[in-house]
Amino acid sequence: MLVRFAALLATLATPALFAPIASSPLPPSQDPWYTTPSGFEAASPGAVLRLRSAPGNITAIFNASSAAYNLLYRTMDSKYEPSWAVTTLLVPKHTNGSALLSYQIPYNSVDIDAVPSYALYDPAFSGTPPIYTDIQTALSLGWYVNIPDFETHTASFGVGVTEGHATLDSVRAVLDTGFDLAANARYALWGYSGGSIASEWAAELQAQYAPELSFAGAAIGGTVPNTSTILTQAAGQWWAGLFPEGLLGLTAEYPAARAYLLSQLKTTGPFNRTGFLVAENVGVEEAFAVYANQPVFEYFVNGYESLLDPVLQDILDNNGYMGYHGIPQMPLYVYKAAQDEIAPIEGVDELVSKYCSVGVNIVYERNTIGGHLAEEINGDARALRFLQAVLGGVYNHTGCTVRNVAVNITDSPM
Repeated sequence: MLVRFAALLATLATPALFAPIASSPLPPSQDPWYTTPSGFEAASPGAVLRLRSAPGNITAIFNASSAAYNLLYRTMDSKYEPSWAVTTLLVPKHTNGSALLSYQIPYNSVDIDAVPSYALYDPAFSGTPPIYTDIQTALSLGWYVNIPDFETHTASFGVGVTEGHATLDSVRAVLDTGFDLAANARYALWGYSGGSIASEWAAELQAQYAPELSFAGAAIGGTVPNTSTILTQAAGQWWAGLFPEGLLGLTAEYPAARAYLLSQLKTTGPFNRTGFLVAENVGVEEAFAVYANQPVFEYFVNGYESLLDPVLQDILDNNGYMGYHGIPQMPLYVYKAAQDEIAPIEGVDELVSKYCSVGVNIVYERNTIGGHLAEEINGDARALRFLQAVLGGVYNHTGCTVRNVAVNITDSPM
């Protein structure tokens, strides 16, 4: 593996393709490193196009790591056209190179400067429970940690096919580069909420898109099996900011749909185009604050009816419904709050039932305590135990197990 890494460095040894460590990170919108070399379209999905030591002090932030790298790699969008994305790889201080965790962070934003490869430097982002502790724990266990900007350079939040492709190709990029990972290293996926979108779509797309990959498992929490439920139920909710972020993300790769979306926004009144497009330049936490409890359908000239046009529904049909693009080949651990207010549990029940009927190896735990935010904390240790088992090669569950649990680590009612 070290030989492969050295060979890649030699291949990318021009200043444009391999860059030495920089003193501090720049926002992607201002960093020329976030561009592709000419002719990148001819590269295979997962091919590394640029490689650098991650700038700044990221190994001080995640002090269980010894090194950090950014990889810019080739992937494919939801239309199976060439695209690219960036991933961050953290190397543990103490490791035998036997395990890689691909950790999909729920960044839920169409702001291209909100991607993990940049946002990880912000304590307000990286320090959000349980992101920091998850990464530190994984590194302390000797796992390499892969953190992809899975919405890709187009900020395609919620476009399931794109996010799944980008996640799979990030793993391809890391494995192909090596970084002292063992040839027989096990690798697994983990994602909660928005991270579950990328993780689950990667799991169901893997067999047809990346058949050479063999994941040890996938932990998927706060699962969002039907994107349309978020859009239809967002009005008046504390999480209404996901409405503009979601619509802008879904149309990012579809010019006709984006043009239609913009044509339907009001130009006057308290809920207008200018206010809606604020979402383009804010991270998810700020979006929650800006749009909290707003009647978000009021941004459109025809209210909710504006969302029913086929130009939008076609995107949702192809990218917003889990369970229609393949059968996960790896063991799944699915965890969900029964009172999840953002993505109702019934959709996850149906998805799990569908997978169980075709033989997927699943443990599904329905927590009777808490809501969407609480379960990110309440389910964390259980997901970690599953990942330790699959990455340690000792997981022995087979079949389909569905059970209710009552776990209350946080006092949060949501």
